[in-house]
Amino acid sequence: MNTTITGIGSFIPSKVAPNAGFENHDFYNDDGSPFGHENTVIIEKFKAITGISERRYIKDNLVTSEIAHIAAEKAIVEAGIDRETLDYIIVAHNYGDVKHNTQQSDTVPSLGSRVKHLLKIKNPRCVAYDIMFGCPGWIEGMIQAHAYLKSGMAKKCLVIGAEALSRVVDPHDRDSMIYSDGAGAAVVEAREGNSGILTHSSATYTYDEAHFIYFGESNKQEMNDARKYIKMYGRKIYEFALSNVPLAMKECLDESGVHIDELKKVFIHQANEKMDEAIIKRFYKLYGKTPPEKVMPMTIDKLGNSSVATVPTVFDLVSKGELKGHEVNAGDVVIFASVGAGMNINAIVYRM
Repeated sequence: MNTTITGIGSFIPSKVAPNAGFENHDFYNDDGSPFGHENTVIIEKFKAITGISERRYIKDNLVTSEIAHIAAEKAIVEAGIDRETLDYIIVAHNYGDVKHNTQQSDTVPSLGSRVKHLLKIKNPRCVAYDIMFGCPGWIEGMIQAHAYLKSGMAKKCLVIGAEALSRVVDPHDRDSMIYSDGAGAAVVEAREGNSGILTHSSATYTYDEAHFIYFGESNKQEMNDARKYIKMYGRKIYEFALSNVPLAMKECLDESGVHIDELKKVFIHQANEKMDEAIIKRFYKLYGKTPPEKVMPMTIDKLGNSSVATVPTVFDLVSKGELKGHEVNAGDVVIFASVGAGMNINAIVYRM
């Protein structure tokens, strides 16, 4: 029996936030000093590095668990299953439900329990819980579901990645332009056949790297604000990712026995366009090759970085033929890979 994705769904918010919307922001360095450039220059440099021209934010009346539910409904419909037969619901996120214009994250009850409630599942044997693993959370949830299915503890699982980063960004930090909102969900089942998860790999680096992404005060130091915001050491993350993600992907692919030339797509966390391009080049260089054209579908230009939602969202779009120039077909081999807070890295080799 193989762990097979039988349904995929996503929620992409309708509210578009273009780069131009940041032209009137007051940006500061992390030491509280003002930037020495006009915002138009900051935005131009930001676009050149990250590839982001716009991002999506949820409407004021929504929270993370609700967009997770929307994506889950779509995945369940596509899978054609009775939701009462789900054994596990795993929700990957990092900041819980943060209501508009509030300062506190709400994680009790868990988002898993909230999603199960919204799905109106009565079966108490359907166990719902959360996983906080940084941006690689959805992939790690898939790995956990795989373990349940392979061991016989479950037959059907629902794995969701959802985040509303717009609720935890510092408007005075340039990095706030990176983040966005979204949700992606997958129904995975134990199925006979050739498709499914072939291999997986995970790692956590904490000796020097644990606090590369953290919760900190606003860059505008004169603010009397008790809130904490998502913060990161961008250069350290970039160097860490380039050193470790390609190796994790290679380890996973080598273990699968699949030749690099058979790889059809790499669905990588949409963190930063230049970083992702560097990762994919270094990955192929480990095999003495250059990446084929269109091997790495990208959505960051229009959707930004929605953390745990990026991988399932781009996979959903490609699976449904909604991302121009990209498709996957039965028998294709793909890799899911991510890096994020923790610092965590993981990868899955999957046959369609």
